[in-house]
Amino acid sequence: MSWRWGFWREFYPKSRPRRAKGGIRAQSKRGSFGESWWAKRWVAVIEGFSIGGRLGRGRSYARSGQVLSIDVGKGKVTSKVQGSRPKPYEVEIRVKTLSQAEWKKAAGALSRDAGLAAKLLAGTMPEDVEKALARAGVSLFPKRSGDLRTDCSCPDWSNPCKHVAAVYYLLGEEFDRDPFLVFKLRGMTREGLVALIGGGKRKAAGKSRRPAGETAPSAGPPEPARDALPSDAPAFWSGGDVPNDLFGEVRAPAACLRACDSTHRQPSAALVRRLGSFPFWRGTEPFVEAMERAYAGAASRGMDAFLGGR
Repeated sequence: MSWRWGFWREFYPKSRPRRAKGGIRAQSKRGSFGESWWAKRWVAVIEGFSIGGRLGRGRSYARSGQVLSIDVGKGKVTSKVQGSRPKPYEVEIRVKTLSQAEWKKAAGALSRDAGLAAKLLAGTMPEDVEKALARAGVSLFPKRSGDLRTDCSCPDWSNPCKHVAAVYYLLGEEFDRDPFLVFKLRGMTREGLVALIGGGKRKAAGKSRRPAGETAPSAGPPEPARDALPSDAPAFWSGGDVPNDLFGEVRAPAACLRACDSTHRQPSAALVRRLGSFPFWRGTEPFVEAMERAYAGAASRGMDAFLGGR
């Protein structure tokens, strides 16, 4: 075996990837990937399949920006990953999708729990989702390695290779931003899931309708109509004097004026934080941190422009 290994290393030396420009970079610099329970569950499922040492190289590829693109469809992920050759490798990951009958069972199980359904419809992923689906005999995540089929155009004989592994980890981080991608990989879009859950809730509500002859409670007297705004076309088009205090007190938003703390953390970008990270972010620093500085700079320059500064 030793001479064969030496022969292999001589003619097939360990390659180094070409440096990629504008690739997708993992937000985690070290340690585990993903912060939410469903992202960690995905990574745990992948690592639990014991698919070899390529996972370690895949983590390195994901953090160094070697993955150039990722497109997530129903049960299928396509990607381009820059390796050691000039032409990026083509990666394809297929996830076993659930049948229509299985999705109906899943929707029934989710709609029977009003609190669970409400959280899902609001765009969150409560951990009880997995338990509810398990009671219906449905699994949200792949249960065995055979539920995943991967292919890469690289010459590596291992399947999955490090290029596929890099995409696995970046998918885990993307699940943090959009938990419904997990459903999409199993064959159901967010819109489709919402429609199924809504249908299940209406069906459940139909079973508890009011007995025949019972009238609905009165909603009370109707709300009086509000006074219409006055219309004066000549006054509108002719204009008039502008009051001195038209703009009120002019100042930058409080989120941009907030002083940095002892850790020199940049001011918060409230709207960006509410919307979350950008899909498959390609920057060298976290998206929110980059936008915080942009917001602070824009607020300062906007104030200068309004006050007639340079």
